[in-house]
Amino acid sequence: MSTFSSPFGEIETSGLTITQRVFQGLADRDRDAMIDGPTGRRVTAGELVDGTRALAGGLRQRGIGPGRAVAIMLPNLPEYFACFHGTAWAGATVTTVNPTYTAAELHHQLTDAGAEILITLPAFAETAIAGAEGTRVREIFALGDAAGTAPFSELMGPPLVQQVPVDVENDTLVLPYSSGTTGLPKGVMLTHRNLVANVDQTNHARPIAAEEWTVGFLPFFHIYGMTVLMNLYLAAGAGVVTMPRFDLELFLKLLQDHRTKQVFVVPPVALALAKHPLVDNYDLSSLQYVFSGAAPLGAPLSNAVEARLGVRCEQGYGMTEMSPVSHLSARMRGRPGSAGQTAPSTECRIVDPETGSDLGVGEVGELWVRGPQVMKGYLNNAEATAATLVPGGWLRTGDIAAYDEDGYLFIHDRLKELIKVKGFQVAPAEVEAELQSCPGVADAAVIGVPDDEAGEVPVAFLVRAPGATVDADQVAAHLSARLAHYKLPRTIHFVGAIPKSASGKILRRMLRAELTG
Repeated sequence: MSTFSSPFGEIETSGLTITQRVFQGLADRDRDAMIDGPTGRRVTAGELVDGTRALAGGLRQRGIGPGRAVAIMLPNLPEYFACFHGTAWAGATVTTVNPTYTAAELHHQLTDAGAEILITLPAFAETAIAGAEGTRVREIFALGDAAGTAPFSELMGPPLVQQVPVDVENDTLVLPYSSGTTGLPKGVMLTHRNLVANVDQTNHARPIAAEEWTVGFLPFFHIYGMTVLMNLYLAAGAGVVTMPRFDLELFLKLLQDHRTKQVFVVPPVALALAKHPLVDNYDLSSLQYVFSGAAPLGAPLSNAVEARLGVRCEQGYGMTEMSPVSHLSARMRGRPGSAGQTAPSTECRIVDPETGSDLGVGEVGELWVRGPQVMKGYLNNAEATAATLVPGGWLRTGDIAAYDEDGYLFIHDRLKELIKVKGFQVAPAEVEAELQSCPGVADAAVIGVPDDEAGEVPVAFLVRAPGATVDADQVAAHLSARLAHYKLPRTIHFVGAIPKSASGKILRRMLRAELTG
């Protein structure tokens, strides 16, 4: 067996719960730990700890503990911390819900997770009530007044001083739902050990300085924002300025006002930092690092961010099933287009999807990962678990990748998203990176569509930059010098926006539906 190990070495597992680990970074009770971005409201470390313990006490009074689940349907707010960690401190399971879900989507998650309590905002109360109907949810609490819900304050109880005992290696701490490429979203079972390990792995390879502030727009309901922002920053003694939704103007103002040194983004935001005219209106001189994850960031766009802002633009790689980080770039050691190097205490393989044989440096195949951050499995879905977790503790990522001679990983695309043109494989991410480098193009997506002659052909969807008049002929001319002929889009469609998930991944199925009408 040929494996790729981590250049960062190994870390020791602590045996702590995730809340015990984060509380280590909140020992200075008087320091500001979170700021609500839109209002400037500051919350101290002590207030976060006290809120967590009070929520845990209220949950225990209602019989919520090990084996029971609480759903959080909130945007990024300081209160998210107490909801998440109060549930964990009570020994229960958290299931994090996208607050933009419809009632039907919410109903599926609540039913599958078996949640008994739902926490939300008044703005989402109508959806919450409809989605909870017919599920095990018995109480809905809102941070504010909303008909059919109870005030969030009523969920508080006598502070629970000690962590309710749990099995950190086996008890499910959190159930985020992974959209995957087909079928209904699946509940990803992550343990305390998974999250604690990933916080420590990430901080070991890319340390966060105490009292460093970042702007957190990446949703806490998604594993990227949950681990890398809410938990990692606070565990490191640093702070997070929360944004309940992404707004470019507010984002830039918060970066400027809080003198942010490092920010974590997804490719669409990197694109805005590289090309949007609003950026010129703000002083971003304190910014040193832009770290992108959740989807591939091509070298042309990475280089454009660096050139415009005078920063280092670096990448990581992961997925919900890995808590999420399996690869990352150390500060000042990233390479354009690379997803970084293997995280501490992690092993990887590159496997030929057709033969199952291991591949070496420079060879392209499916990435398999093994480490303490890898999930237990999918809730209520043994078939999907067996297809993803294979003997030996390996997780099949479904991503096509290759390592270079220095241990840097390059993601080529999703295994199921490769476009086969006359037997040649075309990676949408590669074509998208070149499209995004075209003058006048603000965003791009590529899908494969059936073709009688070629089997499949690429089709591109483009968003023009504000004020741009670029047309299909100009785009084609730009690409023809950069890509082999079989990679060139057969047709180009100009659209108002590229549909994406909250984590920044392109929703290709929606683009296919648009073509079939």
